[in-house]
Amino acid sequence: MNIRVKTMAEWFSENKEPEILFWVGSAGSFDDRAKKITRSFVKIMNLANVDFGVLGEEESASGDVAKRAGNEFLFQMQALMNIQTLDNYRVKRIVTTCPHDYNTLKNEYKDLGGSYEVLHHTEFIYELINNSRLVFTNNNTKESSITYHDPCYLGRGNEVYDIPRKLLKKVGYKLTEMPRTRNKSFCCGAGGAQMFKEPEKGNEDININRTTEALKTLNVDDKFQGSKNKVIVTACPFCNTMMTDGVKNKNQEHNVRVLDIVEIISEVKEINLDNV
Repeated sequence: MNIRVKTMAEWFSENKEPEILFWVGSAGSFDDRAKKITRSFVKIMNLANVDFGVLGEEESASGDVAKRAGNEFLFQMQALMNIQTLDNYRVKRIVTTCPHDYNTLKNEYKDLGGSYEVLHHTEFIYELINNSRLVFTNNNTKESSITYHDPCYLGRGNEVYDIPRKLLKKVGYKLTEMPRTRNKSFCCGAGGAQMFKEPEKGNEDININRTTEALKTLNVDDKFQGSKNKVIVTACPFCNTMMTDGVKNKNQEHNVRVLDIVEIISEVKEINLDNV
């Protein structure tokens, strides 16, 4: 399957406007693991015949990390530059795979004059399914045992709890919830710019604590040997990194996978991403 990705500049040169702007984000652009999530989402949009554009080299950091780190001046500089670019292309609808960028673009750009309809990719995929643009013919219950980790900026930050779970159900997965879930969920440890610094001294790193909870929910202990049918699912590239590191810390990377929801959907649709 050949993928199609056009920049907003290309759309603009044709005097056309795409349905959405796909905000790739810093993680989705530069982090090798997050790039796989980006590719999966692009494949899904191609499969659903979505006309979308990306900013390409015109996309800058959303400013989320600067703001969480306390550098309001840098945040506003980044945000105002992005708002000017978005407005130049008359962008109205934005979809992103990163809840950090989602929260920033949706809730914090407004104060600086940037008002857009912003969707998380799980919300957009759910919309595609409900509009019959993405159809699943085989949604029998899957054998894999999965649990879902609520990203802070998606869940508690924006109260998007049900749609990720409905997506998993639609594609045939039975979800086992962790004790701390939804508005009682526990952070992966990456929020507030903590991703980019060493953790403070304490009894246990946050991501190890959360991963341990997920593994217990999946009935995985130190002696577990499986065939990777145990899956921790999330919907954030930062959470994915932190939970993956936690799984490695517990020496379970050969038994437990950490996947984004869109990667789960890609597997169900049997989309081959190896050569993309």
